[in-house]
Amino acid sequence: MSAAASGPVVGASMPPADDRARVPEPLLARWLRTRAAWVFLLNVVLIAVFTAISRDHVFFSLQSFQSLMIGVSEGLLLALGLSMLLGAGIFDLSIGANLVLSSVVGAKVIASFQAVSGDPTSYADPGVAILLGFVACIAMGALFGLINGLIIAVGEINSLIATLATLGIGTGVAFLVSGGSDVAAMPPVLQERLGLNMVGGVVPLPAILSLGALLILWIVVRYLRYGLRVQSIGSSRAAAERAGIPVKSYLVSLTVLAGVLASLAGFIDLSKFGSTSLAGHNNDALAAVTAAVIGGTLLEGGYISVVGTLWGAALAVILQFGLVIAGVSSFWQLIAVGFVLLLAVLLDRAAAQRRERAR
Repeated sequence: MSAAASGPVVGASMPPADDRARVPEPLLARWLRTRAAWVFLLNVVLIAVFTAISRDHVFFSLQSFQSLMIGVSEGLLLALGLSMLLGAGIFDLSIGANLVLSSVVGAKVIASFQAVSGDPTSYADPGVAILLGFVACIAMGALFGLINGLIIAVGEINSLIATLATLGIGTGVAFLVSGGSDVAAMPPVLQERLGLNMVGGVVPLPAILSLGALLILWIVVRYLRYGLRVQSIGSSRAAAERAGIPVKSYLVSLTVLAGVLASLAGFIDLSKFGSTSLAGHNNDALAAVTAAVIGGTLLEGGYISVVGTLWGAALAVILQFGLVIAGVSSFWQLIAVGFVLLLAVLLDRAAAQRRERAR
C-alpha cells in the first residue's frame, strides 16, 4: 500500500495552518454590515443637512433634540410591537386605532374623577385618577391585542385582513366612546409629571420609557428562548409546529404585547397633549412598518432587529421635523415617508434574494 493511501507519514512536514481563519472580524466591520448601522449613519447625515439649512442652525439644539426624543418615543413603541409581530410572520394594521381607543378609554376614566365637568383643576385626587386611567388604558390595549390574536391564531384569518377589520372597528368605537370629539381637561400634573417631564432637565421621561421597552425586548430577542422561538415561527411556521412550539399561543402573546405597547404610546400621547388626538394617528401603521423594515427586521418574518427599529423610528421623525423646519408642506412629508417605506421593502427584497442564492 502506498504512503498516500495509508495516511500521512509520521514526522513528515505538514502544511502550516491558515491562521487567517482564526482572526475575528473587527467589530466595526461587523457593525457596518448591518442595516441598522447604515440607517444610523443616514440619520446623522440628515441631522447635519437639516442643521445646515435651518435658520441659526436651530435644528441642532437641545430643545430640538428633546422634541425629537418625545416624537420618537411613541413611534418607537409602535414599531417595536410591529417588529415582534413581523418576526413571527404576521402584521398589524390596527395599531393606530388601538392607540387612539386606549387613550380615549384612559381619558374617560380620568375625566370621570372631575368634580366639575370640563374643569381640569377640579380633581380631588389627580394621582388616583391618573393611575386608574393608566390601568384602563393598558387593559384596553391588551384586550384589543387579544382580540386580534384570537382572530389570527384561532380563527386562522390572514393578519392583514383581520387587523384591517379591527382597524375600522377600533376607530369607530373610539369615536362612539368619545362622542366624536377629543377628550380634554386632563389634570395639569399629567403633562408636568409625564408628557413634558425632563429627567435631569435634559431627557424626556417618555423617551426613557420607550428606551426601557427597547432594552427589555432586545434582551428577549437576543438571549431568551421566547425571542428565538418567535423568529423560528416566522422562518417556518410548519417547522415550528413540528418542533413542538405552541405557535397559536405565541401569536396571541405577540398581539397582546403589541397591544400593550400601543396603549402605552396612547397614554404618552394623552399626557403630552393633555387630551386625546382622534385624528392624529391615521398613518401610524405606515410609520411603524417603515421603522421596523428599514431598520432590518425582515418583512417576510424570521429575523427581528430591535436596535435597527430604534434608528428606523428616529429616521421618520427626523424627516418629519426637518421638513417642517425647512418649510416643506405636510403633503411632501407623507410622500417622503412613503418613499422611505418603498426603499425599505426593496432592501428587504434584495436581502431575501441574497439569502436564496446563498442556499
